[in-house]
Amino acid sequence: MQIAFHIGANCTDEDRLLKSVLKNADVLLQQGIGVPGPGKYRSLIREAIQRIIGTQPDPDSGDILLAAITETDNLRRLVLSNDNFISVPARIFDHDMFYPQAETKVRALHRLFPDEEIALFYGIRNPASFLQETVQRVKPGSLDAYLGALAPEDLRWSDVLRRIKKAAPDTPLTVWCNEDTPLLWDQLIRRLSGADPQTTIAGGLDLLARILTPAGLAAVSEQIARHPDASDADRHALIAEIWTGHAIPDAVEDEIEIAELDADLVDHLTRLYAQDLEVIASMDGVELLLPFT
Repeated sequence: MQIAFHIGANCTDEDRLLKSVLKNADVLLQQGIGVPGPGKYRSLIREAIQRIIGTQPDPDSGDILLAAITETDNLRRLVLSNDNFISVPARIFDHDMFYPQAETKVRALHRLFPDEEIALFYGIRNPASFLQETVQRVKPGSLDAYLGALAPEDLRWSDVLRRIKKAAPDTPLTVWCNEDTPLLWDQLIRRLSGADPQTTIAGGLDLLARILTPAGLAAVSEQIARHPDASDADRHALIAEIWTGHAIPDAVEDEIEIAELDADLVDHLTRLYAQDLEVIASMDGVELLLPFT
C-alpha cells in the first residue's frame, strides 16, 4: 500500500490541505484511497515512533497500527498529515540545528512501515515569515533565545531536506512554497490524494476564498469552468491574473513584527530563500512544485 504523508513544515498549512482533501473522502474511497481524520492516527504514530527510536520494532507493529488507523480493507493508498510530525514549534531549533529530528523521525517512520510504499510531502516558507509565525506560538522571550547558536541567515530548507533524503533516499519527496499555495491548491489536493486525473475535486478554491474578494473568486470559478482541460501552468496563470486585481488588501502580505528582523534583514533572508529554492530544485529525489511550470 502507498502511504502519502504530509509531514510539515510547521506554520505552513494549519491543516487546511488535509481539510480540503477530506472534502473528497467519499469519492477517493471509491478509488481505494483512504483519508482518515487526524484524530485516528496522529497520537498513535507519534507514540509508536517514540517507542521504536533506538530499538527494533516488532515485525507486526506497523500492521497493527494500520488496522487501528483504518478499518477499510484493500486500500491502495492512505493519506496522512501532521505538520508537527518532525517537531513541535518549541523544539525546531534544539541542539543548535534547524529541525534536528528530521532524519531520526523519517527513518523511524520507514522502520515502522517497512513494507509500505511511502511518499513524503513538505511545505516550506520564507524563513522571515516562518520565524514570525513560530515565535508567536512559542513566545521564547527573544529571537536569540529561540534560535540558540543559530542566526536567521543560517536557516536553509535544503539542509532539512538533505537530512530527510539521507534517512529515506529512495522515498519521493514533494516540496512546495507556502507563498505559492493559492495557485497550487488544486494541484496539491490531487498530488497528496493520488486521485485519478479525471476526478472532479472539491475544495480546489478553498485557499483562494481566503484571499480573494467575492467578485474575484467568482471570476476564477467561471474561468476554470470555461477551461476544464487547462494545464496546471495555464490555470496558474489564469488565477494569478485575477489575483492581481482582486486580492483582499493585507490578506497575502506577511507582517513581520519581530524587532530583530528589520526590513534589511527580511530582504536579505528573502534573497537567501530564493537562492535556496534553486538548490532544492536541483536536488535528486526532490520535486519542487512551482507555479507556471
